[in-house]
Amino acid sequence: MAKKNPEHTPKLLLRQAVPADVPQLVDLTARVYTPEWGHSAEMLRSQQTHFPEGQFVVEYEGRIVGYCATFRIDEATALAPHTWAQITGGGMGSRHKPDGDWLYGMEVVVHPDFRGMRIGQRLYQARKRLCTDLKLRGIVFGGRIPGLAKNIQRYGSAEAYVQAVIEGKRRDLTLSFQLNNDFEMIGLLRAYVPSDYDSLGYAVHLVWRNPQLHDHPDTPSITSHQNLPDSVRVASVQYQQRRIKSFEEFATQVEYFTDIAADYSADFVTFPELITLQLLSIENEELSPVESIRKLSQYTPQVKALFSNLAVRYNINIIGGSHPTEQPNGDIHNVCYVCLRDGSIHEREKLHPTPSERNVWNVTGGDSAATIQTDCGPIGVMICYDSEFPEVARHLTDQGALILFVPFCTDVREGYLRVRYCSQARAIENQCYVVLSGNVGNLPGVNNFDIQYGQSCILTPSDFPFARDGIAADSTPNIETVLFADLRLESLARARNAGAVQNLKDRRFDLYQTRWQPLPPR
Repeated sequence: MAKKNPEHTPKLLLRQAVPADVPQLVDLTARVYTPEWGHSAEMLRSQQTHFPEGQFVVEYEGRIVGYCATFRIDEATALAPHTWAQITGGGMGSRHKPDGDWLYGMEVVVHPDFRGMRIGQRLYQARKRLCTDLKLRGIVFGGRIPGLAKNIQRYGSAEAYVQAVIEGKRRDLTLSFQLNNDFEMIGLLRAYVPSDYDSLGYAVHLVWRNPQLHDHPDTPSITSHQNLPDSVRVASVQYQQRRIKSFEEFATQVEYFTDIAADYSADFVTFPELITLQLLSIENEELSPVESIRKLSQYTPQVKALFSNLAVRYNINIIGGSHPTEQPNGDIHNVCYVCLRDGSIHEREKLHPTPSERNVWNVTGGDSAATIQTDCGPIGVMICYDSEFPEVARHLTDQGALILFVPFCTDVREGYLRVRYCSQARAIENQCYVVLSGNVGNLPGVNNFDIQYGQSCILTPSDFPFARDGIAADSTPNIETVLFADLRLESLARARNAGAVQNLKDRRFDLYQTRWQPLPPR
């Protein structure tokens, strides 16, 4: 029986250009630009010689139907005004710099008979992959505006025409495509290609910023002089409150969870707010709520020493929940001691005491919220109720925080959900990670600390690089456990620079701003 002929399947291939492609590329560029303005064989060979990995072709059933050329260039040259001939070395790609930190898009051509197959889009994607693989700052080029000559009388100037395209009031065959591919305008280049009559010689100076880099000027910078890790492992302890007989018993429980987190190679371990109220179960005497808190504050030196020693011994950064601490002026503040594995101790105070803390314990709020520089980048701390005030998280994010830690203590589910929902909002609006750690269990006989409701969790922004529901990990409510999650800092950079929404970029500074008031010492 005769075999059936296999069904014919068209084959489209994107690959790196090679010297054997030069004759076809000469024909392709002549077809697009006319023989006079097409690329010569010398130009094409020169481009491949200077930067072979930056030249791509699209081949359809053995025929080259698309081509793009790139080279590396330094930022000062790339972002300054220039012409095509100047920056490309007359089309030779001879200004390629092997250590250049930007990728320059010298050329993209698509055969007219094959438009509509998204060949240009494939070539743009190849450029972006090359840029991110090489860890360059971005892609820059001069983009044609072929609709300008036909519409110059209507708009009066190139600037007005381009603005109309950017605002979506006008469509330009080339510029609209480039804007839809996440390129942004940084200026207008005059006499870029004088022979481009459709564009009246103009080009739009366009850039695409590598979303995997953190230090772009239009997003909050990360003020760290160290190379940040690709991934940070965080642990959150859902801690059960139980009666104890001594500080040593408390220390044993804290060390147990620190040891577990370290065994799993966590970079951070977080404990809940007011974890040290457990120490009040040691006392047998009847004390008023205010007297109880002042009594508890006497443990401050031991608490700081415990967390600091554990951080160094177990090589882990500890977010030590919070501990009521008497200030030199007699006020009681709710303080989180952050003990880093380099031995340093940082104090972060709760800014917003709850009505219950103020009325029952006479706790007052702190005055500042600063980030803490760690070996995993800047972090911020918001103690429980602080997470319900968006100004705090925004202030920390503007300082460069990538991860916000929220030690919390809530007695009923409604209170817990206020913290949970607000923390999720903080993660979304600031495009950062938020780690919650809470108490569970009961502690009879301790004023204002009778019952606990907690469900610790590790939250993410809501976008494609992250967990489906914006939850990297969460616990079963009201049981003692430890959560772990690996948080990729690269994903934050990608979301902040090129996410489906870009909350940090899109703020209206022309309409509103938040200013933190410096307060005199108390």
